[in-house]
Amino acid sequence: MAGELVELEEGIIGIALNLESNNVGVVLMGGGLMVQEGSSIKVTRRIAQIPVSEAYLGRVINTLAKPIDGRGEISAYESRLIESPALGIISRHSVYEPLQTELIAIDSMIAIGRGQRELSIGDRQIASSVAEVVTILREMGAMEYTIVVAETADSPATLQYLAPYTGAALTEYFMYHERYTLIIYDDLFKQAQAHRQMSLLLRRPPGCETYPGDMGQLFLSAGLFNARIIPAIDVGISVSRVGSAAQIKVMKQVAGK
Repeated sequence: MAGELVELEEGIIGIALNLESNNVGVVLMGGGLMVQEGSSIKVTRRIAQIPVSEAYLGRVINTLAKPIDGRGEISAYESRLIESPALGIISRHSVYEPLQTELIAIDSMIAIGRGQRELSIGDRQIASSVAEVVTILREMGAMEYTIVVAETADSPATLQYLAPYTGAALTEYFMYHERYTLIIYDDLFKQAQAHRQMSLLLRRPPGCETYPGDMGQLFLSAGLFNARIIPAIDVGISVSRVGSAAQIKVMKQVAGK
């Protein structure tokens, strides 16, 4: 099946992406140095999926939902497909509820609503290392309701490509259990590069199957930051796609001025 997990003799897992009349194109979830010509491959009859549960809260994991924080295994009795079908437009509610950041500049001028995508553009050093981000989240008491999915620049392209989907699958688990969710991606340019690399090797057109870039934008300016204007939001080129639809009545009255 397209997207099915397959297992090689050496215990390496792969995903079948290209299904053609006389061959199957498989990408490996890990190093392939041990794979030899003539190796046998077992089908698993399972589409690529990850385990999901409440136990993932507060943990740092990789694309395969394996813990990488040294705090032991994570128990899970459910699983979700890495690529699940999205709800159709008709069954969705239009954006109407604010996602309040408590930053007046954002909540008044560049309002963000629940159910909306927003692109943040800023200095390349905004997010540095995973360890630093996790430390800050712990200090702020936010790690207890946060899951960090991490793949480094030296990880295989397959895992870099799938990391955002793993994050989305875990987020959807909580969303469908009627919990408010927020997902933050750092540097999807790397994911697009990984997708292009995989597509070229599989002789597929490197098209737009990565995360789309058609969202509104929040532009942070180094010049404003150096001038000690914080948050350093460049109002002229920042955009809210939903405007006052994502504002409470009181904020609408104040924001116009």
